[in-house]
Amino acid sequence: MRPIYLLSLITLLLLSGCSSVVTKVTNQLSNNLSNAIINNDDPETVESGSASYLLLIDSLIAGDPQNESLLLAGSQLYGAFTSAFVKESERAKRLAHKARDYTDRALCAHDSKLCNLLDKPFDDFTAAIGTLKVGDVPLLYASGSAWAGWIRANSSDWTAIANLAKVKVVMEKVVSLDETYSHGEAHLYLGVFATLLPPALGGKPEEGRVHFERAIELSAGRDLMAKVEYARRYARITYDRPLHDRLLQEVLDADAVAPGLTLSNVLAQRQARELLASAERYF
Repeated sequence: MRPIYLLSLITLLLLSGCSSVVTKVTNQLSNNLSNAIINNDDPETVESGSASYLLLIDSLIAGDPQNESLLLAGSQLYGAFTSAFVKESERAKRLAHKARDYTDRALCAHDSKLCNLLDKPFDDFTAAIGTLKVGDVPLLYASGSAWAGWIRANSSDWTAIANLAKVKVVMEKVVSLDETYSHGEAHLYLGVFATLLPPALGGKPEEGRVHFERAIELSAGRDLMAKVEYARRYARITYDRPLHDRLLQEVLDADAVAPGLTLSNVLAQRQARELLASAERYF
């Protein structure tokens, strides 16, 4: 079903006052759109069509601005597109801000006590996160991912970087509630956080290694980006060339097609080739 037809259908439903049906249709559309993107094995197709995808999700949110599911889908689409395809700094900042704005709005729609959560003092922030339950994990993980992407896009801004500790709290909470969520990717974030700095500057590579290996285990090795980050963040910082090359070769030898991971895996294989090609210069 073409997007233009679906939007026409939604308009007719709105005019007829069938709000519950509209919500079901729009939520299903956003879920189907997200699934179509993450399960696509051709990044160029996704990139070329992304402007339409993003405008479509924007239009759905504009029609139902308090819909938590739509807001989370919008955040995830903007975040994934920015991370995968946007290289220009100012554009990355704008799109990462959009991803953050959508999850911030979803948090506020979920509970008024969570409005402007990232801007709260650290103690108030951690107290609010501590009240969330297993059923809140999708909201919690999406928010942490959007905040991490926003921090990355604003890496020259120390005010933004100061929020990394809060994002770590979020991912630790996800792990404590349901470490299997989204193929164990909260562990992947924690692994990256632990290896952002070398040991001499406070980095904790062994802590990171534990998280990377757990992320790989929880995805049964299907999340190839976990192995790429393990090689990039841990193997390189510890100068472990055998581990580095083994992990990246495993990525290249793997089948990229996996439910919910295909697009990420294709991009991971491209990064694995680049890391292997630069290994002689690094080690």
